[in-house]
Amino acid sequence: MTEIWGWTASETVAAIAARKVSAREVAQSALARLDAVNPRLNAVVQTMPEQALAAADAVDAALARGEAPGLLAGVPVTIKVNVDQAGFATTNGLRAQAGHRATEDNPVVANLKKAGAVIIGRTNTPAFSVRWFCSNLIHGATYNPLGRHITPGGSSGGAGAATAAGIGAIGHGTDIGGSVRYPAYVCGIHGLRPTLGRIPVWNPSLPERDIGPQLMSVSGPLARSVADVRLGLHAMSLPDHRDPWYVPVPHEGPELPRRAALCVAPEGMKVDPAVEKALREAASRLKDGGWLVEEVDALPPLREPARLQGMLWMELLHRGVMAAVEQENEPASLAVYQHLAKLTPPPADLAELQDALTARAGFVRQWMQFFTRYPVVLLPVCGELPFDNEEDTNGFDRFRELLEAQLTQVGLPFIGVPALAITTGMVGDRPVGVQLAGPRYREDVLLAAGEAITGGGAIPAIDPNWS
Repeated sequence: MTEIWGWTASETVAAIAARKVSAREVAQSALARLDAVNPRLNAVVQTMPEQALAAADAVDAALARGEAPGLLAGVPVTIKVNVDQAGFATTNGLRAQAGHRATEDNPVVANLKKAGAVIIGRTNTPAFSVRWFCSNLIHGATYNPLGRHITPGGSSGGAGAATAAGIGAIGHGTDIGGSVRYPAYVCGIHGLRPTLGRIPVWNPSLPERDIGPQLMSVSGPLARSVADVRLGLHAMSLPDHRDPWYVPVPHEGPELPRRAALCVAPEGMKVDPAVEKALREAASRLKDGGWLVEEVDALPPLREPARLQGMLWMELLHRGVMAAVEQENEPASLAVYQHLAKLTPPPADLAELQDALTARAGFVRQWMQFFTRYPVVLLPVCGELPFDNEEDTNGFDRFRELLEAQLTQVGLPFIGVPALAITTGMVGDRPVGVQLAGPRYREDVLLAAGEAITGGGAIPAIDPNWS
């Protein structure tokens, strides 16, 4: 019998509502799991047992009064340390922000609390949240529960590792270049990058973000079942008009054709045979679920959107970001920014920056037109199996290969469409999976396709028993 901490969010909500277990008992079980496995993983870097138990008691009290305590009533969740949570440091993996304290919740945190979720801890991120790996000088390194030699992903590496290991049923992550989807891929779980504006976000304690991150960065859920991804999405996307990008769109849209396009190697990207096999098996499962799947040789552009995404990032360097990177002096993030600057120089002038932003409309238009024929696109999460841990520290040439393997991770955010990473199995000691992309605000279509691929089941939590 699965222990309480290993229940899915859906199971937890049902059990608490039926009074089979109290929210306090669920929180105690989740905190015990955190204490048992987090020392090996270092996924959770800020803990809050007193606050968690108080939140659980509030859920129990609401139920006792006959009130509806929310979509996630009593569900243990984690929050990434790069978003504001009142009373805690929004470190973003930086020593420079160690003394920072937020006094107001980011909308995504506020929404999880409104939904009755019980926040049990805050999860690690690499310095500046810029890598597909997860280490920094303030919180240390996070490890993948599948093995220390495999990256836990990034930048939501702590969320991926924690959720995979059963530290919370749902992990909050952020994604500007794969930071939800890649940790889900390498930790063997599922992760959703929602449409820009679907989930309201804003850090009240920090300066307004530049236009590039505003257009490309989103928050999203990671979970061990597609049903929990859906539940997390619905809870995180409650209305909060502090985010000017927020759009109150219904979660279920009109019926769309159950038609998907399979593209194994978008724009000629190199794809490992094991990744191709996973894509073809996922396509077969979709067909078994009643979907029409057609293989296509080409998709709308991803390579140029990925380049422009990098340009917008690099534009920030001469506005103080590089000085902050140099001051932090964290070797890996410093090297990554230097590699990125070499590969994608910042815009030469205001005209080039304006041209990049102008071009975005054309790429969005091409993708929206493609989705009218294929409401779902099945494509790689990554061209390679999960990277070795800290592999981006192996020099410029290897970094360039990693970046090429992550083409879909970097290109899709520039378009602003939703994308879902679905784990599909193991290849030796490493997980493999696929990515689904679809029309704006149609996360429901992606989730339905994801359930057809997975069969709707939940992935058991991983015990980090490696030596």
